[in-house]
Amino acid sequence: MSKPHYQLYINGEWCDGSSQQRMDSINPATGEVWATFACASAEDVARAVSGAKAALDHHSQWAQLTATERGKLLYRLAELIEQNAEKLGEIETKDSGKLAHETVAQTRYVSDYYRYFAGLADKLEGATLPIDKPNMHVFTRREPLGVVAAVVPWNAQMFLTATKLGPALAAGCTVILKASEIAPCPMFAFAELIEQAGIPKGVVSIITGDAGNCAIPLTSHPDIDKIAFTGGPDAARHVIRNSANNFAVTSLELGGKSPIIVFDDTDLESAANGLIAGNFGASGQSCVAGSRGFVQRSLLPALIERIEQKAKSIVIGDPLQPDTHVGPLCTQAQIERIKDTLRKAVAQGATIRFGGQPPQDETLAGGNYFCPTLVECPHTEIETQTVEMFGPVMSLVAFDTEEEAIAMANDSDYGLGSGVFTQNLARAHRISQKIRSGICWINTYRAISPIAPFGGYNQSGYGREAGSESILAYTRTKTTWIDISSTPMANPFVMR
Repeated sequence: MSKPHYQLYINGEWCDGSSQQRMDSINPATGEVWATFACASAEDVARAVSGAKAALDHHSQWAQLTATERGKLLYRLAELIEQNAEKLGEIETKDSGKLAHETVAQTRYVSDYYRYFAGLADKLEGATLPIDKPNMHVFTRREPLGVVAAVVPWNAQMFLTATKLGPALAAGCTVILKASEIAPCPMFAFAELIEQAGIPKGVVSIITGDAGNCAIPLTSHPDIDKIAFTGGPDAARHVIRNSANNFAVTSLELGGKSPIIVFDDTDLESAANGLIAGNFGASGQSCVAGSRGFVQRSLLPALIERIEQKAKSIVIGDPLQPDTHVGPLCTQAQIERIKDTLRKAVAQGATIRFGGQPPQDETLAGGNYFCPTLVECPHTEIETQTVEMFGPVMSLVAFDTEEEAIAMANDSDYGLGSGVFTQNLARAHRISQKIRSGICWINTYRAISPIAPFGGYNQSGYGREAGSESILAYTRTKTTWIDISSTPMANPFVMR
């Protein structure tokens, strides 16, 4: 059986790119090539940007649509996503190794993001200003920011695309979506739905490729007006440097090393499940992974015991099977990084309570599997407490006081997510205000909604995605002055 091949989607046309470069997509569960995809060159990037800029021209079909009509296109896209959730989810699972029951469910839920932004499209309002000049009528309006470069990683890409593409299209922008060259195939399948929804040519292009041929030419292109980037801090620094060429408005979501604080008055079952969700959910491949766990000392032994018992029933295996809890990691490089980090942690005095190695099951030998791992650390300087591994590794440290827990939680360069488990409502409010993170979950973890803003502090980036305020980031304000007096304009050499 021939392997599927995915082409670039540029200005409403499917192509293999000017360089004819192709890459293999490796199924992380088997280690085998399951598909190929085309890669973009700088010439292809320029063509996509040119088409996106042309689609903003006031004579174009896209620019002439009303905000309500744009919303209707997004509603149609949402319907198509929901109808094709199983197909898109299965492609994403083969491509990235994420569990099928999560990719399908997440894709289906992503349709609600597009519905949310569809509803916001005609809610962008200007204002009439109570200006201090009696003969002037002054008002503002929101206009599309322009051409958007949206850069997304391979993990949770349908979700991360929705938080960029949804508000951008609702605001009237055009978008070049740059998918990761690791596991980009779902994005090209998604492009088919863009076409079916009736979104005009040039409004959305979807490409992929390496940094030199694709990412750098895109983010540094002089006609890019906004860059919406999700990835790591090192890549983000390059993006910021590239934006010096176009002065593009930039928003960054950069992942993190999120803290989860567990107090001794918490519900033990809830806390154990929260830590498992924050560390082993999505095989730990989550930007909000709660891999810095802080547990009140008196509760730590009982909590570790409860987690150990639960870990015995975790099923590691084929991500396409509905009973699998933990699938493969996306790349072999992640496995090597985890092994190296664990070696350093043990040398520093940490104890691996379970896991710490690939599974022994021979049927999984060809894939990028790693067992869920719990590391008990004597202090916060242990490697597993400081390094973002992007794998199923939980790292726990004991604390004694609330102040100590807050200090530990904030002792990080990151600040995306955080979690607090306590039955004390006053304490929950206090800590949520004191933790430096963009998101704080109380007695739960890893919950999302199109209604709730998503973003971080510090090296977890800036700007917010989702929520009603996110659409404003894809607009600019224009102020219009109208002289309503009946007399000619006065002295031209005096500012009015």
